[in-house]
Amino acid sequence: MKAPWFRRYLLPGLVFQSAVIAGGYGTGRENVEFFLSIGPTPGLAAMALSTAIWSAVCAVTFELARQFRSYEYRSFFKRLLGPSWTLFEVTYVLLTLLVLAVIGAAAGSIADETFGLPYALGVIVTLGSVALLLFYGSVTIERFFAGWSFALYGVYAALVVWSLMRFGSSLGESFAASPLEGSWVMNGIQYGGYNLSAAAVALFTVRHIQTRKQAVSAGLLAGVIGMVPAFFFYLAMVPHYPGIVDATVPSNLILEALGSRTFQVLFQIVLFGTLIETGTGMIHAVNERLAASRRERGLAMPSRARPVVAAVFLGIALSLTPLGLIDLIRQGYGTITWGFIVYYVLPVLTVGAWLAFRKRGETRGAEGAS
Repeated sequence: MKAPWFRRYLLPGLVFQSAVIAGGYGTGRENVEFFLSIGPTPGLAAMALSTAIWSAVCAVTFELARQFRSYEYRSFFKRLLGPSWTLFEVTYVLLTLLVLAVIGAAAGSIADETFGLPYALGVIVTLGSVALLLFYGSVTIERFFAGWSFALYGVYAALVVWSLMRFGSSLGESFAASPLEGSWVMNGIQYGGYNLSAAAVALFTVRHIQTRKQAVSAGLLAGVIGMVPAFFFYLAMVPHYPGIVDATVPSNLILEALGSRTFQVLFQIVLFGTLIETGTGMIHAVNERLAASRRERGLAMPSRARPVVAAVFLGIALSLTPLGLIDLIRQGYGTITWGFIVYYVLPVLTVGAWLAFRKRGETRGAEGAS
């Protein structure tokens, strides 16, 4: 994980994935709402469209951040959007609160359904772990994200292989019975749009990137790295369609169908870690923005301030968790996604792309001055 190639090409994507995965994706609930609910084949097409959007936006974002030397979202969006950058911040803060509420609701549901523990205990343990991890800062967060991502890939691979061995015989039939029609383009754009807040979370890793080729490669890889677990999980979910659409925690339905209590517990422990990753990443981006503001005034951000910021966000999020996982994802994400499309996706793929690639150059110094 200390190798330069790892930090330049893979770490941004792993942090991006870590920030995406627990907002409902890790439980399978987002897969249902945006993809599988419209049918297996249209859902797969929507997933491919979301991946393409992620890769394109991340590639431009990482290259712009490298040129601007902007490693937190405030300085990045001030350069991209000018005075209107605050509109992005408002949207980002609202999404952060929503994602934290989703994380809390997911943790509570898993604690209740898998371990028979009080719903509130799952919420408190998960959100409390977020605050603890934030206290230790960027280096610890990078290590945790990278290490836990490999654990996640391991259990997801096991889940998919096992599920397809048991239920895969109906997979081709499910896709064949589902024509490519309906709202797959809109769903792909929506899912791709709001999840791109995770690219802002990954900005702090761009400090490792030195050239345009590295930035673009890392961005293109980030979209793929971010979606690979969702794709595998989707294949495991399709044989259970349409019944799985109504499951609060779809991963539990699959795990119970496999019939292994040991693997179910292991999977949910790893999923708890991904919940912590996403919550940490979202708030860490806010902390990095506040730290940069203080540096501009010649001040350092006290280490104790980081968990205090976390406590404020987590306290507000706790008040939203009683709404439940399904309603938070269904009603919240579909609305807020348009803010990110207007204030981020469209500007970065137009003005941002022109700024990033208007002239050639490979060295940080040459393009950083542009």
